Amino acid sequence: MPFFYAFFKNRIGTTFVNLHVTMPMKLREIERVKTISKEDFLERYYKPQKPVIIERFVEDWPAFTKWNLDFMAKVAGEKTVPLYDNRPVSHEDGFNEPHTTMKMNDYVALLKKEPTKYRIFLWNILKEVPELQKDFKFPDLGMKLMKKLPMLFFGGTDSYTFMHYDIDLANIFHFQFEGRKEVILFDQKQNDFLYKIPHSIITREDIDFSNPDYKKWPALEKAEGYKTYLEHGHMLYMPEGYWHYMKYITPGFSMSLRSIPKRPKNLARAVYNIIVMRYFDTLMRKLKGQKWIDWKNEQAILRTHKAI
Repeated sequence: MPFFYAFFKNRIGTTFVNLHVTMPMKLREIERVKTISKEDFLERYYKPQKPVIIERFVEDWPAFTKWNLDFMAKVAGEKTVPLYDNRPVSHEDGFNEPHTTMKMNDYVALLKKEPTKYRIFLWNILKEVPELQKDFKFPDLGMKLMKKLPMLFFGGTDSYTFMHYDIDLANIFHFQFEGRKEVILFDQKQNDFLYKIPHSIITREDIDFSNPDYKKWPALEKAEGYKTYLEHGHMLYMPEGYWHYMKYITPGFSMSLRSIPKRPKNLARAVYNIIVMRYFDTLMRKLKGQKWIDWKNEQAILRTHKAI
């Protein structure tokens, strides 16, 4: 990983590049700015739906200096947190059902002790620790943010999220606090190449997007997307419905703020996903069990290879 970091740190421009001799996927670095005005953000990134990293946007927040793993263990140590790992989806799993739980102080101790696959996913800080809201501000960048849904995400070394997009296709501001994280993004135009699972918002879970096997997943060579690394204080803007894969290089955590999609097509898809798709998928798991999951995994391959 260090040579990737050195490569990107010294790179200028956004030309497509090969990131590794075994990784020819067309990924380019996300544009970076130090700071940005509301007008420039709306014109250059929000309207064209283009991702960007703002490197110094949160330095006036108390969270910028206060928030780290030790602080979270102190203020939320006795809270029971939901934990997820990288096991494949099972027909027995409920929607966003955690794989286990743990006290926050025990979880932080685990993160600092050794690599672990356990992650905290969608932890609502307003509900669990309301006083933390005093440590951050809702950005004034021309988007109406859902102020009741700031979510925290934690992970240990080498833990990762499967490639997915959010069920509501929201615009997302993602703030990195402690730790370093690898991020790979694709827009919805790349769906034909990503081995998308039907009736879901994920791709095949057995794809390693950090180092994909192109003999097994040849369509990925056609996908065009973005790759970067986030570090303390960085804010990533992810446009509506962007696929994202995130891998923790070191233990750490981040926060996301979201805004509902403004494009009518994406808003309609979000409503369908929330009201129809997830309940249909849950029903089929109950009726067909693991056969439903296996059929969807097979269809992801068949449909992708047919499309190319």
